[in-house]
Amino acid sequence: MTKIAIILGSTRTGRAGERVAQWVLEQARKRGDADYDLIDLAEVDLPQIDEPFPPAMGRYTHPHTQQWATTVAAYDGYVLVTPEYNHSFPGVLKNALDRVHAEWNNKAVGLVSYGVDGGVRAVEALRPVLGALQLADVSATVTLNLRTDFADFGATFTPGDHQGPALTAMLDQLLPWSNALARTRNSAAPALS
Repeated sequence: MTKIAIILGSTRTGRAGERVAQWVLEQARKRGDADYDLIDLAEVDLPQIDEPFPPAMGRYTHPHTQQWATTVAAYDGYVLVTPEYNHSFPGVLKNALDRVHAEWNNKAVGLVSYGVDGGVRAVEALRPVLGALQLADVSATVTLNLRTDFADFGATFTPGDHQGPALTAMLDQLLPWSNALARTRNSAAPALS
């Protein structure tokens, strides 16, 4: 079965993203079409990049990077849950993306953002990074507005009625792309003698 990681890209104390990521996980698991797991970057040991070689070389020397590479490689696709910080996405998410390289390649990704304007600038800032990692981002996104989908400026998460269908549309695009790219990765794998 297709494996999808929902990656929570914020570690800020009191973050609204924890509730968002749980909502995404609960809604996704109801579909029964893939194995969905939640990866919270607050629980992953990823200090700022400390590897002596560029990630594209695949020569990971530190155990935390090797573990992250194993984690990322285990999935066929991803949903990134990100806030918008200063018209972009958080540094902790950039660090997680930049940490490894080949493990991301030829996989699909869907985006769920949140912020004062729905986090749309975080999504736009992510797209070129994802392209550089050979991640195919699907066009349907979920943009959660702190004014309308949350109460008390993020303290309570109450997604609008239109957000469930938006999430369904994104996952409906993510699954076929994840499956197609899995076939591409498998056909490109060298034959064992």
